[in-house]
Amino acid sequence: MVNLRSKCVVCGDSTVGKTALIQSFHSDGTQYPKNYQMTTGVELHVKSVPVVDTEDTVEMFLYDFAGKELFFEQVAQHLDEAALLMVVYDVSNEKSFQSCKKWIKNVHNANPEKKIPSVLVANKVDLEERRTVTASQGKELAKTEGMEYFETSAKDFRDIETPFLHLALLYRESSSNMA
Repeated sequence: MVNLRSKCVVCGDSTVGKTALIQSFHSDGTQYPKNYQMTTGVELHVKSVPVVDTEDTVEMFLYDFAGKELFFEQVAQHLDEAALLMVVYDVSNEKSFQSCKKWIKNVHNANPEKKIPSVLVANKVDLEERRTVTASQGKELAKTEGMEYFETSAKDFRDIETPFLHLALLYRESSSNMA
């Protein structure tokens, strides 16, 4: 059994549901934040994540980044040494989708020598009637950026654990390749 530790950067524009996604995952789907409070700077959550089909775990240090430009300087200092990356957008907000490339670039610029296992998460799929970004658009961006693509709804607790479990698996694989 191997216990690994990793810094997982969770970023995207404000109000895409990063905090709700992390808090829902952290509580194993038992808590959804009822009152919205904008993240200012960086919030840290820690959770041990089992690696699928193994006895291994990855202790993820989940860095929840503020999405407003106003906080970028404060956020930027925490981008280095990222071991995992989760970029989140709101399927009902085209601008949040377009900003994904900026977030990906910022993390890669802070870690130029590393190949960071990454996922692109389309959140708020419960808002299907208001959806402006299609699954095919999300999958295409993920493919272009070398990321895996996932759809979630933090509000409905739909598939919230899947991207985190996938990142744990990718991290274990990348760590064993370095050993």
